Amino acid sequence: MRERLDREYFETLYGQSPDPWGFETSPYERKKYERTLCVLQGRRYRRALEVGCSIGVFTAMLAPLCDELRAVDVSERAVDAARERLACFPHVRVERRRLPEETPEGPFDLIVASEVLYYWPEEVMLAALRRFEEVLALGGVLLAVHWRMQTKTYPLQGDEVHALLLEHTHLVNTTAILEPEYRLDLFEDKE
Repeated sequence: MRERLDREYFETLYGQSPDPWGFETSPYERKKYERTLCVLQGRRYRRALEVGCSIGVFTAMLAPLCDELRAVDVSERAVDAARERLACFPHVRVERRRLPEETPEGPFDLIVASEVLYYWPEEVMLAALRRFEEVLALGGVLLAVHWRMQTKTYPLQGDEVHALLLEHTHLVNTTAILEPEYRLDLFEDKE
């Protein structure tokens, strides 16, 4: 089993580059963000949680859909950059947290986990899923988006993450989008 990629790994990456994945400039990221926002449109989210917000590029796009948005990341450098970027959004709080252990208290109408769950081994990812289900509001939605390309760096692959989500959640998968580069699944609490 591959080890969990944790704070030190990400602090090193952000120490080498303020935008290690090119969130501000990547055509892949831009298309994925647009598609993700299309899936979320048409609904207002009272309280939302973004897991692994990085430097806050997508957070700034998500903020107008939410009355209150909590964005978290394990990297202090990323959190500092996100706070600076999001300073004009008083309803957005950016915090450094290690999930799933430090998952904020809910309920949240929306939880976004984009490009983050494959950094954890299976047992940690499943613990995170349980915590997300616990803090998700009645009728809330969990949105997961992950890169589908193979890498030996991460404990899980994107397709593995989504297979585990589908197998282990009680939430209903209402939207599934498979692109060559990424997979997006929207899960809703229908109970």
